[in-house]
Amino acid sequence: MKITYDKTVDVLYLYFQDGVFARNKEVEEGIILDIGKGNKVLGIEILNASKKIKPKNMNYLNFQIPVGMPI
Repeated sequence: MKITYDKTVDVLYLYFQDGVFARNKEVEEGIILDIGKGNKVLGIEILNASKKIKPKNMNYLNFQIPVGMPI
């Protein structure tokens, strides 16, 4: 997994795996899943990240997406 944050546009991106991009799905306002072939979640884009996650806390991100989560 790789996490990037672009403070010029305030976007946090969590890369989970490589794959062929198929579509996006906004699961909540400003939280977008990048979905690949076979419905695999390739990554998550979080827009306006500093409003959702305090920048000082970005070093402490720790979460899991349950296996089989419906997308």
